[in-house]
Amino acid sequence: MAVVYAKDKEYHIGLKAGDVGEYVILPGDPGRVEKIAQHLDNPVFVGQNREYTTYTGTLNGVKVSVMSTGMGGPSTAIGLEELVHIGAKTFIRVGTSGGMQPEVEAGHVVVATGAIRMDGTAREYAPAEYPAVADFDVARALADACEKLELPHHVGVVQCKDAFYGQHEPENMPTSYELIPKWDAWIRCGALTSEMESATLFIVSSIRRVRAGSILLVVANQTRRKLGLSDTQVHDTEVAIKAAIEAIKLLIERDQAKAK
Repeated sequence: MAVVYAKDKEYHIGLKAGDVGEYVILPGDPGRVEKIAQHLDNPVFVGQNREYTTYTGTLNGVKVSVMSTGMGGPSTAIGLEELVHIGAKTFIRVGTSGGMQPEVEAGHVVVATGAIRMDGTAREYAPAEYPAVADFDVARALADACEKLELPHHVGVVQCKDAFYGQHEPENMPTSYELIPKWDAWIRCGALTSEMESATLFIVSSIRRVRAGSILLVVANQTRRKLGLSDTQVHDTEVAIKAAIEAIKLLIERDQAKAK
């Protein structure tokens, strides 16, 4: 696919072919990129433009990159599209989320197998009937990594939205008549946690024929607060980062074995 608006590098992420590996870890926050990059071998700062900060290093001798996507679907879709243009093929989102089921406590991690499409960006890629699902191999590697590291984790469907305060203050929105019943329905359906990027990531990756998965730290749980249960807050994403790094290593090993 041709480069849009730029002759030598991708317009938004500011990168060109060769700058990143085929495996890319995608945090939302640019401030987390360097922290994640320290888990790579010989990480090097590659570039920064807008919300996209990028480092590249290696794992198991294979080039691996970390690039931030910013918050929400639009910037995630742009970043993913442009990474695909320059050769990236496997993506793991490392993010934060808010637990929805009482057993999904702060400090746990969630491996998303699919995402409820309350985002807007993915609607411009695929009809609403098309499901947002993680790549099986990536999701399996993430779940295997959590088990290997003995992390408290959950595997299943997550909820994605565009409006953070639509979730946390729905009663103040003119569309409260829709937001509140749907939130209750997602909980009754078994949705594990809520965030803002995975649905877009899964839809775009499916259409572009690349692999993507998500692992999410649970920061807090408003369902537990509503039920009068303890609800501490955990903001350190290190457990999710370690799981993502281990999953990339597993994917590299498994991909190399398949290639033989």
